[in-house]
Amino acid sequence: MTATDDPRARTTNRLFTFATTELQPCPYLDDRNERRLFSLLPSGGSDDHHETLVQAGFRRSQNVVYRPVCPGCRACRSVRIPVERFAPSRSLRRVAKRNADLTREALRPRYTEEHYRLFRRYIESRHGDGGMADMDRGSFRRMLETSPVTTWLLEFRDPNGALIAASLTDEVRSGLSGVYKYFDAEQSRRSLGTYVIFSHVAEARERGLPYVYLGYWVHGSSKMDYKARFRPLEVLEHDGWRPFAVG
Repeated sequence: MTATDDPRARTTNRLFTFATTELQPCPYLDDRNERRLFSLLPSGGSDDHHETLVQAGFRRSQNVVYRPVCPGCRACRSVRIPVERFAPSRSLRRVAKRNADLTREALRPRYTEEHYRLFRRYIESRHGDGGMADMDRGSFRRMLETSPVTTWLLEFRDPNGALIAASLTDEVRSGLSGVYKYFDAEQSRRSLGTYVIFSHVAEARERGLPYVYLGYWVHGSSKMDYKARFRPLEVLEHDGWRPFAVG
């Protein structure tokens, strides 16, 4: 049997076969165009491959991993929080105090109407004209449940048991990587989006994981400013992860 006849070789080749998307308007910067490099994760045994790709700055959506390769632009920077060196600012400590009454639980991702209703309220409040505005129940279920890697659904509930925030989160050997979060945007005083990330640091520490991957910080995009609140940060450069001074 030749190497190309080996099914393990075919799996590896299939994972590391990449393609690029067509140019399309950038969702973060009005005057830019976006292009993504992407690949498919195989249906089983993908955790090791996923770790390699997360370390290389890729993000996951269902069974697709991607990273920006936009011509003439490097505004998107992969950033992560080193858990043991994380030093919350005074404002972050205030956010944590305001949400001290919430409970956090990590569950295997499963569709429920409760989660879909919270997701719809979040989308209609924050991203009513975005690409996910038309996501129906079936699409939402696939987003939650289609994952060939180790994935958790972090739930945040108030003292009455009401679901007010959630995060679809991947676990790799080196840390936690948030895929998508949604929350009750009407409870603005809680700063739930910030608190969900803050809680990822605690979750990673409890699991003995060294990093929390925040995806991309985009220079010039106000939508990404909140990530700069988490210090220290590391950024992926051409020669590996390095300390990152934002702003």
